[in-house]
Amino acid sequence: MPTNIPSSLRIHPHDTVAVALRPLSAGENLCGLVLREDIAQGHKFALVDHARANTVIKYGQLIGHATQAIRAGEHVHVHNLVSALAGELIYTAGRPGQAAALDSASPVATWRGYPRADGRAGTRNEVWILPTVGCVGITAEQIAREAQARHAGVIDGIHAFTHPHGCSQLGDDLAGTRAVLAGLAVSPNAAGVLLLGLGCESNQLGRLVEAVPEHARAKLRVLSSQSAGDEIAEAGRLVDELVEQAATSRREDLPASALTVGLKCGGSDGFSGLTANPLLGRFSETLSAAGGRVILTEIPEIFGAEQALLDRSASREVFDRAAGLVNRFKRYYLDQGLPVSENPSPGNLAGGITTLEEKSLGAVQKAGSAPLADVLDYGNQAARAGISLLEAPGNDAVSSTALAASGATIVLFTTGRGTPLGFPVPTIKIASNRALAEAKPHWIDFDASQALEDGPATADAAFMARVLAVASGEATAAERSGQRAIAVWKRGVTL
Repeated sequence: MPTNIPSSLRIHPHDTVAVALRPLSAGENLCGLVLREDIAQGHKFALVDHARANTVIKYGQLIGHATQAIRAGEHVHVHNLVSALAGELIYTAGRPGQAAALDSASPVATWRGYPRADGRAGTRNEVWILPTVGCVGITAEQIAREAQARHAGVIDGIHAFTHPHGCSQLGDDLAGTRAVLAGLAVSPNAAGVLLLGLGCESNQLGRLVEAVPEHARAKLRVLSSQSAGDEIAEAGRLVDELVEQAATSRREDLPASALTVGLKCGGSDGFSGLTANPLLGRFSETLSAAGGRVILTEIPEIFGAEQALLDRSASREVFDRAAGLVNRFKRYYLDQGLPVSENPSPGNLAGGITTLEEKSLGAVQKAGSAPLADVLDYGNQAARAGISLLEAPGNDAVSSTALAASGATIVLFTTGRGTPLGFPVPTIKIASNRALAEAKPHWIDFDASQALEDGPATADAAFMARVLAVASGEATAAERSGQRAIAVWKRGVTL
């Protein structure tokens, strides 16, 4: 690690813990105290003595209660810190509609994208094959491979996005599958879409087409495999039509307001809330001020940090809908007999994150201080400048798919542990720490740890340039390696 980076960081003046920015050894003098234990990079140590049941403060907020006495200089983690989260809350509205206006004095450079008939713009010009049901998933992949070979270089790509759902589903569960597939079908990145059905599934093609807005149906082609003769050949002809239609599109210079960006974090560590997520927060503020749309999701990963987000609601209606969404998600956990706080994964814990409050306080930084403009049901489209809060869980594949289905044409994905997986739209992987960026250059697109060495302004400028380059056609690491997938949120009974 460069020598100009400090050894530890106290994030907020009220914090009772600090974070190790490098491996620390017992006996070192830091923050006016002597460390009593070795502290792994990304982990916390106490700055003051805590009695049992005392609150522990990080980011200026409560992240849990001490389960035993903790002396200054001791490691603070799962052995002596526990979440304070319990269940649903009654949230108090501050002054809805009084969210701070963001400074738009610094213009954002233009990017080159594909204008669409509905007024939105794509970062890619592709043809997508969406199966209604898992039974025709492999068929869809075969159709896409053969079509890509025929049309290589004509458009940006031909991709099949398979999933195991669409049959043996009931009620709201089936409706959710239909909603997210319909949302993907209207993505600005998909110039043409083949909806491929089997024929006997619950997710009938006719109902799926009805879920697609009428203005977007011109780019759809529909095929029922059971009704076709040679379904591979017939689907191929339909894809050929879509490619011919898509090939007429050209990139044009577009303003930042034409961008819709999804925010995601996965495999977070103790650096995620220090480097990568604040980087996205500053980007979100800049894009929102320029009139762009930003989508935040992973509702369980804002538990314990939601009040600050709710306080930025653009109206009382938005406040009420957002508060209702958070509590509805908590009830979803409680109805299954599960605690709302059991979220940090083994990777999160190894990286230094202890409680859900700590994880959430780091995660919500992805939205910065941009106003909360809207609340979206699963599969609904983002339409307002600023932050839209989207109904979806924290699971990487499910939430990233939901972002794409709600109109995101790029997903910004921060990670401290790393993952190779990409999603339907270009997925920019942002490492929270240098070790990950150096170890996995075939996964990672940007190293956010440079903010510690070079300062936030330098990192922000480099990151904005990278995002605009990807929006304009530069391939991400996931795209180069062929990592493209979706996952549908399955909530109900399977017949």
